[in-house]
Amino acid sequence: MELLTKLKPFTKWTGGKGQLLKILTANLPSEFNDYYEPFIGGGALFFELQKENALINDLNTDLVLSYKAIRDDVHNLISLLEVHASNNSKEYYYDIRAVDRDGTYEKMTDTEKAARLMYMLRVNFNGLYRVNSKGQFNTPYGKYKNPKIVNEELLLSISEYLNNNNIKIMNTSFEEAVKNAKKNDFVYFDPPYVPLTETSNFTSYTSNGFGYDEQVLLRDTFIELDKRGCYVMLSNSDADLVHELYKDYKDSTLRVDANRMINSNAKKRGIIKEVLIKNY
Repeated sequence: MELLTKLKPFTKWTGGKGQLLKILTANLPSEFNDYYEPFIGGGALFFELQKENALINDLNTDLVLSYKAIRDDVHNLISLLEVHASNNSKEYYYDIRAVDRDGTYEKMTDTEKAARLMYMLRVNFNGLYRVNSKGQFNTPYGKYKNPKIVNEELLLSISEYLNNNNIKIMNTSFEEAVKNAKKNDFVYFDPPYVPLTETSNFTSYTSNGFGYDEQVLLRDTFIELDKRGCYVMLSNSDADLVHELYKDYKDSTLRVDANRMINSNAKKRGIIKEVLIKNY
C-alpha cells in the first residue's frame, strides 16, 4: 500500500481546526525550529505541518493513548477498529460506552482503550468528547448512515510519520508540556475556549474542566514564552475576557470566522467569531 504524503486528523474532535487551516498556516512565523502543541486534540495543524521535531500533548488520557497506539501498535489498532466497524449499531455503541461504568475499562489494554475512543468519536453525536462528573463518557449515539470507522491508509501513514521523526507525545499539563520550549521554537495553543454564554460552558475535555484560573495561567504561560523568545499563537473565542487577558497583544489579534457545529438548537449553529492571538 502506498502511504499518504498529506496527513489529516484520524478522529473527529470538538473544536478541531481543519476548517481554519488556511488562516492558521497564513499566520505562521516565516521560520521556526521545534513545534509545540500542548492541546493537540485532533491535530489538524500538527498533521498539516509534519515537522521533524515536535512535542504534542493533551490532558485527555484516552486521546493520548490513541496517538501512542497509532505509533506503537497500529496493526492491532486497525484490527480492533475493524471489529467495532463490523458490530456497529446503537445497542453495540452503548455497550462499548458502558465499559467505564462496570469495571471493564480498567482491564483493557491501552490499544483497546484507544480503539474504543476512536470508534465512539466516529459514530456518536457530532464526534463530541464529553464526560460526566464521574469521568464517564456520556455522549449519545449519532445518526450516520455509513461512518468511516476504519481508515487504514491514514492510520498507517500517521504511524510512519510518528515513527520516522522526533515526535514526543505527552499526557500532562500545558505548562509542563512547554517548559523546555526555547528561543525560535513555535508554540500553538488551542485550549478549551472561554464560553460565550453562561450556558455554553460544557466543553470539558477532561472531568476537571478548564475554568477562569486555567485561562489566566495560560495567559501567563503565553507571556513567559514570549519573554523566552518563542513564537506563540493562540486560538480562543471572541469573548470579552479573552480580549482583556491578552490586551497587551491586541495589535496582533485577528478576528476570524468559524463554524459552530455543536448546539442543541440548530438555529444557533453557524458562523461565529473566534480570535487568533500572536506575539509576532
